[in-house]
Amino acid sequence: MTIPNVFHTYLGMYTAQSFIHALIATIITGAAIEAWKIESPKVRQRFRLSVILIAIFSFPVYQLINRDRSSLFFRVDALFDSNRWLDMQLFGIVPLHLFLVLIFAVTTFIFVFQEMLPILRHFIVPTVEPQIAVIKPGEESPVRRALKPLHPILPEIFIVHDDESVLFSTTFKNPAIYISVGLAKRLTVEQLQAAVAHEIAHIRRSKRPILLAGFVLRTLMFFNPVVLVEFRRAIRNEEKICDDIAAAITGKPAILADALKLFYSPADEVEGEQLAAPPPLKVRLEEYSHTLQLETRIARLEQWTGRAESDGWLPLFLSMGVIVAVNYYVV
Repeated sequence: MTIPNVFHTYLGMYTAQSFIHALIATIITGAAIEAWKIESPKVRQRFRLSVILIAIFSFPVYQLINRDRSSLFFRVDALFDSNRWLDMQLFGIVPLHLFLVLIFAVTTFIFVFQEMLPILRHFIVPTVEPQIAVIKPGEESPVRRALKPLHPILPEIFIVHDDESVLFSTTFKNPAIYISVGLAKRLTVEQLQAAVAHEIAHIRRSKRPILLAGFVLRTLMFFNPVVLVEFRRAIRNEEKICDDIAAAITGKPAILADALKLFYSPADEVEGEQLAAPPPLKVRLEEYSHTLQLETRIARLEQWTGRAESDGWLPLFLSMGVIVAVNYYVV
């Protein structure tokens, strides 16, 4: 079977239309976010995840509603006929469907090597970690005393004997927060409280694993670049949601912003330093992306007002209505 014929099969139409439907959905949701001036990361995350749902379910639902939707008669009156465009040739030489295949191939490559392989490697090939002592601090330890205001909502706390700045949490049945000695020394009492409050927010949010469900659905759309981008945006929204929860717990968003500044180094701080061996481009891009995200979060916390925002359901439902209506006539 040739590539053009593949896009005329049910599976081919599903892959092509899931991409186009997701693209239309992300354009409409993006316009809605701007038009309604939606700043809440929780509401924005709902918009991002809704695009993934549209990509997965729109085509089969439309086909159940109207089995003749893929017929020639329906396509003649459609707003957009993907098969007609994919069968065209650029300059009479290069078929347009090759560009779509290339986009799917690149997205699949990114998904496999950036997401799936690290997960599989973690479960299949056990990594040998250096022996680092982890202890549970006593009631009179400096860390325990510093975190006393958070005691009613504080999970298990463990101290990691490491000079690096390390802070992370584990969730599910036995939630716990791990703090390195190095980080505890660098943070003030208020900064430590704010940073731990952020991890408490992650633990709270894990009880409603929206992102886990989103990742499972995103995996089904491994070839779809729009879904890839929207899911990563949803992850960034999750960090901002936890920032808001931490700021609400401590009442000191600026302190959390100060704590975040310890986790990155702006480029102008290292200007003039000569590196014997510059890091690979991939590492530099990842560091740049990480720094950019932290800068965005810091700037947002420094301008945090704490006022209640709309739950955003009306804009979301209106946007979904427009998307569903438009995508029905995109085949």
